[in-house]
Amino acid sequence: MVAMSAFSPGTPAPGENTASGPDLSELLRASARGDERAFAALYDATSRRLYGLVLRVVRDPAQSEEVAQEAYLEIWRSSARFDATRGSAMSWMMTIAHRKAVDRVRSAEAASRRDQSYESASQDRPYDITAEEVERSLDAQRVRSALESLTETQRGAVQLAYFGGYTHTEVAALLGIPLGTAKTRIRDGLIRLRDTLGMQP
Repeated sequence: MVAMSAFSPGTPAPGENTASGPDLSELLRASARGDERAFAALYDATSRRLYGLVLRVVRDPAQSEEVAQEAYLEIWRSSARFDATRGSAMSWMMTIAHRKAVDRVRSAEAASRRDQSYESASQDRPYDITAEEVERSLDAQRVRSALESLTETQRGAVQLAYFGGYTHTEVAALLGIPLGTAKTRIRDGLIRLRDTLGMQP
């Protein structure tokens, strides 16, 4: 794979359409054929937005850079699986980046819980917190299961809005859809989540 550290985001690659921006779908298809110049152009055209998404989720700049690089590695490896009939190239890449960011946050939280468990086990506890921990774990599992019940379009919009911290306008821009469509997906997704979790309106 081409070394991404050599890229300079924002610098047009040969053949890139600088007037209206490159055709990301075509760059992905070319990347799937092993075209490193196309992948470099793809990186230049999208790296700021993908890094911004990752940073909103991970919060830590250094870790966000690592996660963004991991996302691009997966994009390079799985570019042949991109299907333009199922959504925009940007949306597909954002989904990969968001999943990588969430995985990093969950990994960090798991490590923190292990550290806290060890510290707690090494000290006398003034009260039993087992029931509280179990309840939190069950709540997290219910939310994850509920998210899986959404359609792919609903889940993507809800994750960007409520896990990524994006506004409705930003979600629409990231997914390449009208603002009204983004609002509808988020609203319908939240209604379905509420019903799945058995929450009161």
